[in-house]
Amino acid sequence: MKVINVGLLGLGTVGGGTANVLNRNAQQISRRVGCEVRVHIASVRDIGAPRICETKSFELTQDPYEVVNDPSVDIVVELIGGETLSKELILAAISNGKHIVTANKALIAMHGTEIFAAAADKNVSVLYESAVAGGISIIKSIREGLAGNDISLVAGIINGTTNFILTEMRDKGRSFEDVLAEAQELGYAEADPTFDIEGIDAAHKLTILAAIAFGTPLQFEKVYTEGISSLHLQDVAYARELGYQIKHLGIAKALEDGIELRVHPTLVPEKRLIANVDGVMNAVLVKGDAVGNTLHYGAGAGAEPTASAVVADILDIARALNLSEDSKNAPINVPALAFEAQSIKERKVMQPKEFRSAYYLRVDVNDVPGVMSQLSTVFAEYGISIEGITQKEPAKGELKVSVIFLTQRTQEGLIDDAIEKIQGMPDVLDKVTRIRVEHLD
Repeated sequence: MKVINVGLLGLGTVGGGTANVLNRNAQQISRRVGCEVRVHIASVRDIGAPRICETKSFELTQDPYEVVNDPSVDIVVELIGGETLSKELILAAISNGKHIVTANKALIAMHGTEIFAAAADKNVSVLYESAVAGGISIIKSIREGLAGNDISLVAGIINGTTNFILTEMRDKGRSFEDVLAEAQELGYAEADPTFDIEGIDAAHKLTILAAIAFGTPLQFEKVYTEGISSLHLQDVAYARELGYQIKHLGIAKALEDGIELRVHPTLVPEKRLIANVDGVMNAVLVKGDAVGNTLHYGAGAGAEPTASAVVADILDIARALNLSEDSKNAPINVPALAFEAQSIKERKVMQPKEFRSAYYLRVDVNDVPGVMSQLSTVFAEYGISIEGITQKEPAKGELKVSVIFLTQRTQEGLIDDAIEKIQGMPDVLDKVTRIRVEHLD
């Protein structure tokens, strides 16, 4: 039986999980692809460090270039993260005619165009299913399963850390800072959690999803990004009272005059399935003209959920290699970004002031006559229709009161102008809180 050799760059959580899945399911894998797939070599920082997988059956090295230069390796799997060394290693492996599997969403979002072009020149494949939403297989679903659809919307919970934090804040009334500390203790968040809580990780993933959904270039720098660190516990509670859940969503919309690429906290009606995705789980909603709305749900991180996606990519390449007369060059016939390279087209990316959404606005004011009339006058001035108003009871002995407005869909620039004018009113006490509302129907 033909043997396909895999070289792992990194043998940490995901690398060890990948080795375990390949070893544990070796017999079933060979039945699926018609050949043996095995780890041949892996690079690690410390050869003596403890592992979550057995390592007796393959070579260990502290030099990652030994992996990419090993003539016996057919598929290089990059699991070290970052952008500099990982990019250098992948380009070196491609130059050596090796196929690539990577879980590195930042690398694909920032440098995918260059990497895919290099792979095309060498007639090798670069697969990256595990870069977005771990075990859901959302990239394959969009790129292949929904290929016959004109996709107009992708919206997802694509960062488990922020979803865990928001779930705990909602269910247990805990502060953001308290839950973040626990997330770090549990390993859900890094010591420096910026990429997670400020939406950068989700923006990397949305960049990829938008490109394969709409046939546009990878353009991370154009994604509007807003995190959850400034969310107030009271707004999480108020949203729930109004029949909504706050979720940190990545949203890509294809509109007649351009596309919206945005990551931010969002009020979602609690009756929507995605509003009920809690904890560290991920979910991605995709709307196509033929299929309608589809929801893809599952674990977004972890050793074996992510390894599941890594191994699926390895097997796609192994199957092609096994069926090919050329033992090395057997690229996957599905384009890297779902569309043929020459068909990828630039589209205008909407500026935040051009976004159209409904809005949740909390205005803290002095509880005195005439304030509500003044606020209503400002909204009318800018043509903003109000769907509902809720006035909270002031705390005992205080005159400060919170007024919640839910608007109908309107242009964000008008909301910006209205907020600016409201904040200049003498009886408005604090900065107006604004959270976008998406019904996803």
